[in-house]
Amino acid sequence: MLTVGDKLPAFNLKAVVSTDMKQAFTDITDQSYKGKWLVLFAWPKDFTFVCPTEIVAFGKLNEEFKDRDAQILGLSTDSEFVHHAWRVHHEDLKDLPFPMLADVKRELSSALGILHKEEGVCLRATFVVDPEGIIRHASVYDLSVGRNPQEILRTVDALQTDELCPCNWQNGQDTLKVA
Repeated sequence: MLTVGDKLPAFNLKAVVSTDMKQAFTDITDQSYKGKWLVLFAWPKDFTFVCPTEIVAFGKLNEEFKDRDAQILGLSTDSEFVHHAWRVHHEDLKDLPFPMLADVKRELSSALGILHKEEGVCLRATFVVDPEGIIRHASVYDLSVGRNPQEILRTVDALQTDELCPCNWQNGQDTLKVA
């Protein structure tokens, strides 16, 4: 799995950005949000149980991430058509404010090293990438355990200070000073 200090791999994927078929699909690349922080999170499969709870939670924090000049990107190995159908048929996903990337050929998920060895689907991985394309945070959870998007937001806040941040540091608190 790629980790802190590694460069985000180049990618060009179809993404779902709307439930309206006329505007539903677009291409997104690693350069689409140049100069922004990226929060790339992957989930195993659409039409499952834990995944929508995480996706909805990231969606609820979308404006807070935007306030930090960070773009959320969701990712799974499902096709753009499956993503679209899920958004249309899952009430909580209809107004999702960020793109759902379709890594059908598993190129990005393979390059990131986040494919489950037996299932062949994405692990619950999260990457925070700085504006220069360098991974500054990487985490992965078991397929059965949902992650905490609020902690990812806290991590972005801490990384953006360029300071030493103690355990449980929250935005607005003092950072550590080297004596």
